[in-house]
Amino acid sequence: MAVRISGVNIPEDKRIEIALTYIYGIGRSTANKILEKVGIDKDTRTNKISSDDIIKLRNEIESNYVLEGELKRQVMMNIKRLKDIGSYRGLRHSRGLPVRGQRTKTNTRTVRGNKRVTMGSGRRSIEKK
Repeated sequence: MAVRISGVNIPEDKRIEIALTYIYGIGRSTANKILEKVGIDKDTRTNKISSDDIIKLRNEIESNYVLEGELKRQVMMNIKRLKDIGSYRGLRHSRGLPVRGQRTKTNTRTVRGNKRVTMGSGRRSIEKK
């Protein structure tokens, strides 16, 4: 029986603490808080949980947390707002550069993509005479 919470199929063979993190917006600490509030042991596997506990868990998550599509929409609206008011953070978002003050001479591969703009990075091997 596949457990489905807020539109996400949760893996059955993992511990419930880890399985809840497959939902966008729930990390380890939030998963532990939810499980403590509902009264489920965090070491139990997802396929071992009773259907009553699954219903309690689903009600707790869907009533008290903003998750998945709605959370992604909120994040996108926040970034759009920063761009519209012309803030520094909005400019950094629109240019695809690090937003939180990281150095940009090196170490920005994750934000900019793997663009190698150093000398000799895209050079072909020199033809032999």
